[in-house]
Amino acid sequence: MDDNTPDLFTEPAAPEGDVLTLGNYAERAYLDYAVSVVKGRALPDVCDGQKPVQRRILYAMNEMGLGDNAKPVKSARVVGDVLGKYHPHGDQSAYDALVRLAQDFSMRYPLIDGQGNFGSRDGDGAAAMRYTEARLTPIAKLLLDEIDQGTVDFMPNYDGSFEEPKLLPARLPFVLLNGASGIAVGLATEIPSHNLREVAAAAVAMIRHPKITHAELMQLVPGPDFPGGGQIISSEAEISQAYETGRGSLKVRARWKIEDLARGQWQLVITELPPNTSGQKVLEEIEEQTNPKIKLGKKSLTPEQLQTKQTLLGLLDAVRDESGKDAPVRLVFEPKSSRIDQTEFVNTLLAHTSLESNATLNLVMVGADGRPRQKGIGEMLHEWIGFRFTTVTRRSQHRLNKVNERIHILEGRMIVFLNIDEVIRIIRESEEPKAALIEAFKLSDRQAEDILEIRLRQLARLEAIKIEKELSELRDEKAKLEELLGSEPAMKRLLIKEIEADAKQYGDDRRTLIQQEKRATFEARVVDEPVTVVVSQKGWVRALKGHGLDPAGFTFKAGDGLYAAFQCRTPDMLIAWGSKGRVYSVAVSQLPGGRGDGVPVTSLIELESGTHLMHYYAASAEQALLLASSNGFGFIAKVGDMVSRVKAGKAFMTIDEGATPLAPMPMLPDATQVACLSGGGRLLVFGLDEMKTLSGGGRGVILMALDPNEVLKQALAISNAGVVLQGVYRNKPMEEELSGKALEPNVGKRARKGRVPDTKLKEVTSLRPVLPG
Repeated sequence: MDDNTPDLFTEPAAPEGDVLTLGNYAERAYLDYAVSVVKGRALPDVCDGQKPVQRRILYAMNEMGLGDNAKPVKSARVVGDVLGKYHPHGDQSAYDALVRLAQDFSMRYPLIDGQGNFGSRDGDGAAAMRYTEARLTPIAKLLLDEIDQGTVDFMPNYDGSFEEPKLLPARLPFVLLNGASGIAVGLATEIPSHNLREVAAAAVAMIRHPKITHAELMQLVPGPDFPGGGQIISSEAEISQAYETGRGSLKVRARWKIEDLARGQWQLVITELPPNTSGQKVLEEIEEQTNPKIKLGKKSLTPEQLQTKQTLLGLLDAVRDESGKDAPVRLVFEPKSSRIDQTEFVNTLLAHTSLESNATLNLVMVGADGRPRQKGIGEMLHEWIGFRFTTVTRRSQHRLNKVNERIHILEGRMIVFLNIDEVIRIIRESEEPKAALIEAFKLSDRQAEDILEIRLRQLARLEAIKIEKELSELRDEKAKLEELLGSEPAMKRLLIKEIEADAKQYGDDRRTLIQQEKRATFEARVVDEPVTVVVSQKGWVRALKGHGLDPAGFTFKAGDGLYAAFQCRTPDMLIAWGSKGRVYSVAVSQLPGGRGDGVPVTSLIELESGTHLMHYYAASAEQALLLASSNGFGFIAKVGDMVSRVKAGKAFMTIDEGATPLAPMPMLPDATQVACLSGGGRLLVFGLDEMKTLSGGGRGVILMALDPNEVLKQALAISNAGVVLQGVYRNKPMEEELSGKALEPNVGKRARKGRVPDTKLKEVTSLRPVLPG
């Protein structure tokens, strides 16, 4: 949440008087609900990494004595205990949380040891809770072992009949180890899992050097470590930025190997999958693309569907899932022929399936201050270390109190042994032995009570030796605890020692490879040949083979005519401009050919609502165009800058209210100037060096100063050879060339008004450059 986010955690102001309006009631009720969902259900706590339901499940199992050495019990019994004592919600939601804690493909470090069917990575659900059994795993000790040592606060349960911990005394930052996923009201979290050894090393480094930099932390924790392995292909800079801000997206792909078979054959075997991807999902995607269904509202398969189908069927012979007990993930892909390029085969599968996908990073959690917020990895570790300092301090203080209490008792017992006869006499003769003992030996009430409860067998001489030995050990322990509580360096050393010991006992090797790779993209092989793209005035398009075709031979629907014919090649792109400045791209190779009228360009793209197509241009990606709008702004961009991977195109030209984009004009190789024609007939020519090239699009620079209610009619690049004026002379179309001295009166600086050219044409309607030869 940023600073502008409404604070859900401030109690809404009470309405004036006793009147509670419906609006105030609804606001208060919704805020209560929002806070309940955010803090009570959906988000983990930075201190122990658990959501409330997970914390209650683990605590209930610990109270039931279901440690890692205990005999597992039915999950239904655990769920019943959780619901009855701590979590008054649905039994299925509690069981689902329990199941997730036991799934080794969901949790990097499972906290519950489940016996029975606990689901699969393919999306199969767990068996009913009456069939499965559960107990805690050994690593769950890191969350629960110190629960009864005064480390955390307890609170009443929902009906006040029991107490439950507000937090678990986590010995490691489980919010990073196992991560979390959840959706609250106005907030969501997606925290990936991490490697225990790496996180422990980072925590130790931060304890030693509290001002450790983010870059140094990223050296210790280079990225997520998913339960299912896989490979992170994002760059170090992308990963680092995501962890610094607490939000980002990482690219993850499957891992595979090539298995050689007899007679030169081979097969691709997927052994690890990205998170949230299953073998079943990949198989369904391949089936969907090799046997596509007609989309809603369409009469036939789209060109993209047909192309994808032909591509996959041309490469893939068979696919099967051989996953089992020996291999959790084993997807086998057989190529059509052993001669198929292996790299192309792999890239095609990665580009068309979830074998390569994005993993979201959204580090939102309830902080140490009780407020949910997005945090970077440094802040997360800092808050957990603060929590751990508090926990160990409370644990040490709790132990010191116990030690002091025991020393106090044993000192009273030593008095008994030193004065045994007198103590026995007082007890035998006194009507109030407790008060008499206190008065005789200056004992405390607690010491006197203990003496009166001593059994006769504890009066043996051997017992006195044991007491002296225990007293000596306790006094040594007391000295160490007091030193620890009074010294921050000593506390740091203890924390580091414990973290390193836990990392050594429970740590394991990284599963997810972090190695930057280029994202897999599929580019269909296109035969490079000359074509003429014919676009009609109503936006119908087709591609005819060859160049030099006679426009008189083009046919159109009734009422339609030629907009333009572009001589280009099959790898080129057709760009269409919308009335609001959005540009759409279609590969020339995807355009229909033949003798028909073609298809509407709008059927090949997803046109923005409330807009219409105005201009078209087909050329190679390297072709530069001069783009201008009717209100006098313009810039230069390449065709490749306007290509989009999605049918919805991309916002490219910033068009002001009331303005429209002008027809794009190609930049000639020998262009040195820009000529602009206004609606009032004025002509301005300025140097090309005054133009801006904007590869990302935008508004551009002012090309020509316009009078109120005047528009820019045309802007194009010209060479030193000059410009051709096209217009009307004696009611007949006519052209007149301006160059050299004849053009000088119209030459000036960019953003000037220009002058009406000295010409016999009655009206100049358009311009074109003087072509060489």
